[in-house]
Amino acid sequence: MDGTPMKIAPETVKALSELGLTDFSTLMPQEIFSWSYLLSTRTLIIGLAGGFLVGFGARYAGGCISGHAIMGLSQLSIGSLVVVIGFFIGGLIMTFLFYLIFSHFNT
Repeated sequence: MDGTPMKIAPETVKALSELGLTDFSTLMPQEIFSWSYLLSTRTLIIGLAGGFLVGFGARYAGGCISGHAIMGLSQLSIGSLVVVIGFFIGGLIMTFLFYLIFSHFNT
C-alpha cells in the first residue's frame, strides 16, 4: 500500500465497530489477524469444532465438497449436485447463525 487510508463505507465501519473492530487502516485488522486472537481459547474451540463438522460432513456425504463439486458435477451426477447445493445452503445458514451468536456476545 502507498499509505493512502482505506476507503470504507460509513455503514460498514459502524457494523464492524459494533463487532469490536476499531483499526481500519489496513486490509487485515489487527483485532482479527494477530497471534493473540488466533491462539485464544475461543478461536481454537471454533477451529476444532469447524474441522470436526467438515470431517463429519465429508464422511457422511461420501466425499469432500471440492470432490463433489469438481468431479461429481463434471460427470453430471445428480447426487453430487444435491450434495453441493446442501453444503452451500448449510454454509450460508451456519454463517448466519455464527454471526448472530458472536454479535450477541460482543454487545
